[in-house]
Amino acid sequence: MKKAIFIFATLFLCFYGFSEEVIEFFADKMSGVTAEGADYTKLMGNARIKTSSMEISADVIELSGQDFRYIKAQGNVEGVHNQEAMEFTCQQMDYDRIEKIARFTEKVHLVDTSNDVTADAERIEYREEEGLALMQINVKLLQKNNLCTCAFATYKKKQQLLEMTGNPQIVRGEDVFRAQEITFNMETEAITLDGRVSGQVTENSSKKDGEGEP
Repeated sequence: MKKAIFIFATLFLCFYGFSEEVIEFFADKMSGVTAEGADYTKLMGNARIKTSSMEISADVIELSGQDFRYIKAQGNVEGVHNQEAMEFTCQQMDYDRIEKIARFTEKVHLVDTSNDVTADAERIEYREEEGLALMQINVKLLQKNNLCTCAFATYKKKQQLLEMTGNPQIVRGEDVFRAQEITFNMETEAITLDGRVSGQVTENSSKKDGEGEP
């Protein structure tokens, strides 16, 4: 039997789901239903949730599925993933708490604070188990003095490796690198170009990188 819930107040609730994880809810208004295997809660107005690993705020947050497996946040989404040392903003976020996959859409801004890397795109899918971010449309990634732009990119957080396609380009100071495919090792700053390679390298920057004469 379903039970309707309507609460109009500042809200603080805790739900114990799988792995005994606690989810804290805060909002001005809430509506929802509870049913076996089909829980649903909608938070509206200053909505915010907090788990052991993540904090999310948005205009609206919906939780659904068994033990609130799925989280959807919409409108002015902001969040922090403490375990992954990542911060993010976007207009919509969908998160699967079991698969540990987050999908960010529209004006996505992602910051990997542990590696001082920032990324902007229209769509980013982050897979926690793999430490892998798939970025699409108007991708712009900044690391140190390296500005990377392309249409599609794969960011391997653990290996600090960036793979770029779709008119990829890296600008480093006055140097420019272009190709059909670019692989960038962020730890060593090594750049690998493949297919229709072009660009420019200045003499001063080469010497700074230790490639010129002393």
